[in-house]
Amino acid sequence: MKLVVGLLTGSVSVLSEAIHSSIDLVAAIIAFFAVKISGNPPDERHPYGHGKVENVSGVIEALLIFIASVWIISEAIRKLIHPEVPDVLGLGVIVMAVSAVINVFVSRQLYKVARETDSVALEADALHLRTDVITSAGVAAGLALIWITGWNIMDPIIAIMVALLIIWEAWMLLRKAFSPLLDTALSPAEIEKLENILEEMGVRYHDLRTRGAGHQRFVEFHLDVPPRETIETIHDRCDEIESRIQGEFRDITVVIHPEPLK
Repeated sequence: MKLVVGLLTGSVSVLSEAIHSSIDLVAAIIAFFAVKISGNPPDERHPYGHGKVENVSGVIEALLIFIASVWIISEAIRKLIHPEVPDVLGLGVIVMAVSAVINVFVSRQLYKVARETDSVALEADALHLRTDVITSAGVAAGLALIWITGWNIMDPIIAIMVALLIIWEAWMLLRKAFSPLLDTALSPAEIEKLENILEEMGVRYHDLRTRGAGHQRFVEFHLDVPPRETIETIHDRCDEIESRIQGEFRDITVVIHPEPLK
């Protein structure tokens, strides 16, 4: 709808929104396959699972958004240098408004499922659509202003503002998606929660390490145990700790290395 109206009206702000939505479509397809693959169980070649596929998809989506933003800005600058008068602005306002309303409902549903499943790919897709709501509403307001005032220069200016907002969105997404690819630790809040659990259970430990991969979490630490404790008792204690942590965190793998107290 945006593409057709953008071509009919010649509005670069509407065309920029069409490009934005096209990127959203590509991102949704990427997210679909990323979520599908990341849900596969560990195998011989991927013993730690496939969670990082979601992070890779997020990085790809961010790069696509950057490319689209550069095109939008270059086209808007061209329109500033060689002004054109957009036509049929009323149709553009209607399409932008319809798009914003639809994406409000879709983005809310995506965020809901993303929170329930800790999916980086779905959260990235929801972020795209939430930004699309803002930009569509902004373009609709800008077209209405042009329609009322006749200030045609507003069209490329709005397009540049849309592009800058999209670039900010892409940067935030890139930071979130790329970081786990470097085996970054879990968030401070999650680490604090983990430490509180171990403290409540009276666990003595050291060398705590954590990392995330998509919706998956990995925790490992050294457990201090009495030097003459039996293997069976230590094993039962480790099972108890693992069960408690897995009951508090979703999709978490716990590795415990017992060490005798000196």
